[in-house]
Amino acid sequence: MERSKEIYKVTLVGAAINMLLLIFKFVAGIWGHSAAMLADAIHSLSDFVTDAIVLVFVRISGKPQDKSHDYGHGKYETLAMTMIGIALLAVAIGILYSGVMKIVSWAQGEPLASPGKLALWAALLSIVLKEGVYHYSMVKARHLNSQAVEANAWHHRSDALSSVGTAVGIGGAIYLGPRWTVLDPLASVIVGLFITKVAIVLLRNGLGDLMEQSLPDDMEKDMLHLVASLPGVVEPHDLRTRRIGNRYAIELHILMDGDITLREAHDKASEVEELLRKKYGEETHVAIHVEPREEK
Repeated sequence: MERSKEIYKVTLVGAAINMLLLIFKFVAGIWGHSAAMLADAIHSLSDFVTDAIVLVFVRISGKPQDKSHDYGHGKYETLAMTMIGIALLAVAIGILYSGVMKIVSWAQGEPLASPGKLALWAALLSIVLKEGVYHYSMVKARHLNSQAVEANAWHHRSDALSSVGTAVGIGGAIYLGPRWTVLDPLASVIVGLFITKVAIVLLRNGLGDLMEQSLPDDMEKDMLHLVASLPGVVEPHDLRTRRIGNRYAIELHILMDGDITLREAHDKASEVEELLRKKYGEETHVAIHVEPREEK
């Protein structure tokens, strides 16, 4: 429960800043005649929506295991990360389409309005605030081992970096003269491409976990080495791993002397479980299958 409260706190801080920037960016984008700033405002709107997704799904994922969820509800947190990725991708496609259409119109001779300085100030403010929230959220995500908070942190970082491109585009359109007003929609396209990249990474990780993707090879090698270091345990093999929200699931076969008693084998298997939980978290699901070692 304490973990859920910390996640709520981090998410609410981000949501408050997103709401502030959302209003400011839309006002600046409309009054400042800036396509790039409106694209940035839409990005902030998606940030606010994903904050709501995190709040809802983390509450569900924090529930203990029950009769219908033997492994707990951790996958809901992974589902939240995947939904954030989908939301980001949808935002990116809309931004790219709008920006490309404005560039095509400019190339055909249609004049573009020069953005106002209010839009530039909004972009600069967004860079400072969103980068700060990114660092704050990432520190908390690592401390809480939360996929959803980490995904949301990257969403904040994507907004900060997109605002850099927005600021460059708007600044260039303002200070380089009417011939360079195309820099504004061009900046919005760059923002859209960056958001697309972030969305693909989040979707790849989220869908991988939902599809029972194994943990990274280096983690699995460390697990095998750790188990093999225990006296009396030989040839750990048939390792199967996956992630369940912020927890891990580990299944493993080990060989032991076939002449020891059942109690000794059970105690040694329990020692293996305790060792893995000490390394990877007390809530790690561990299943050990013991096999007798064949004498040569």
